Amino acid sequence: MPVAQRSLFSLFSMVLVLVVAGCGQSKQQAGGFHGFPPAEVVVQAAAPKTFPVTFEYIGQTQGSKDVEVRARVTGIIEKRLFEEGSAVKAGQPLFIIDARQYQAQVAAANADVARAQAQKAQADRELARLRPLAERKAIGQKEADDAASNADLAAAAVKAAQAKVSELSVNLGYTKVVAPISGLTSRSQKSEGSLASANETLLTTISQTNPIWVVFSVSENEQLRLNRAVAANQLELPKDNGYEVTIKLSDGSMLPRKGRINFADTRINPTTGTYEMRAEVENPDGALKPGQFVRVILRGAERQNVIAVPQVAVMEGPQGKFVYVVGKDKDGKDVAMPRPVVVGDWVDANASNQWVIESGLKAGDPVIVNGVAKVMPGAAVKVTAAGADASAAAGAAGASGAAGPSGAAGPSGAAGPSAAAGPSAAAGASAAAGASGAAHAGGAATPAGSAATPAGAPSSSATPPSGAAASEKAATPGASSPAPKSATSAKP
Repeated sequence: MPVAQRSLFSLFSMVLVLVVAGCGQSKQQAGGFHGFPPAEVVVQAAAPKTFPVTFEYIGQTQGSKDVEVRARVTGIIEKRLFEEGSAVKAGQPLFIIDARQYQAQVAAANADVARAQAQKAQADRELARLRPLAERKAIGQKEADDAASNADLAAAAVKAAQAKVSELSVNLGYTKVVAPISGLTSRSQKSEGSLASANETLLTTISQTNPIWVVFSVSENEQLRLNRAVAANQLELPKDNGYEVTIKLSDGSMLPRKGRINFADTRINPTTGTYEMRAEVENPDGALKPGQFVRVILRGAERQNVIAVPQVAVMEGPQGKFVYVVGKDKDGKDVAMPRPVVVGDWVDANASNQWVIESGLKAGDPVIVNGVAKVMPGAAVKVTAAGADASAAAGAAGASGAAGPSGAAGPSGAAGPSAAAGPSAAAGASAAAGASGAAHAGGAATPAGSAATPAGAPSSSATPPSGAAASEKAATPGASSPAPKSATSAKP
């Protein structure tokens, strides 16, 4: 075959392929997005409501009383009298420190008391002997006064010696270390035979766990955001921090007992930039241990007059979060239109997680809440479960306000006269499709239009009724108009 003929044949083949591809694309566009049928979605009309709000923070438990048990006297630890990590009662002995030197000091102090008492007795006898002589002027007044002073000094010496005995007896008692409060002990910091220094050596720690405290922090940014919401009457907080506190454990289970807030700091921690808050929870069974990490859930606040959508309806895109709303293209078909939104807190409503929409939606917007995974921006959709309010909102949100789902100017309404010209069953199906969503009606118009001509009637090229030319063109296979570029190129 000559080269010229081969080149011409190749060129003809390429043109044929392009023509076939174009026809195939037109047929695909006559259906759903890229040849797929319209995605079935569920729509929910956005409406301002009042929702209960819960706040969740990470907290750490600590004893309502944490006491460091330290040695009060210096000595060698002779014995530990408690089981590490066990519960102890107030006054229960914990450690024994070598007491022999303190016993000797107490004995020496008692001897000093006895000596002082003997000296006082001698001074008293001397005063008693000299006082009558001074009255008879047998001795000088100075001698009598000296005797009285010596008796007073002896009495003071006795009191000083007795005070020394009391001090040394207290130190002797400190050799037996007892629990100052009831609670749970930690491990022993010193073992038997170790030297304990007075007021320095930490022996163990006791934590009172009933009630137990849970400390958590609120960031400065979040506190400012909550204050702005309260000022705008969008959020109502309980008075005097009267939240209902629920504790969630690390395995996801909930503590059956509720708590309350017993402290809220008014200052910002300069190290962390957070406000510290503390909750108190009854813990009679010891389910919570000091140092345990938990989640603190605060209930009692309410979001007022806000729009919330199910969590599954919010998508994440390159430019942030967005939702799909049902709108209309220029042909009146239901299409999915991405709408950027700014989200706020999570709320719990209707046994599901809802996301508060700060901005991006208004009341009445038809939001796609089910079937989102099958939706593409600008693609045709079929609303399968939507209330009358959602259908009306879809018509208002569309690009063409006059082309509703059952409007006479829509593609399904225009297909109705063409289908009604023949008695075939397919025409009835087309008419029924006109009452449904525009995307479904457009797909059903093709078979109905081909069967509309009855037997003996003029050919299918006959002039249609007045005003139905556009409908017949839309009903012809492969003649469906492509989706508008503004809908298909929209990005979240």
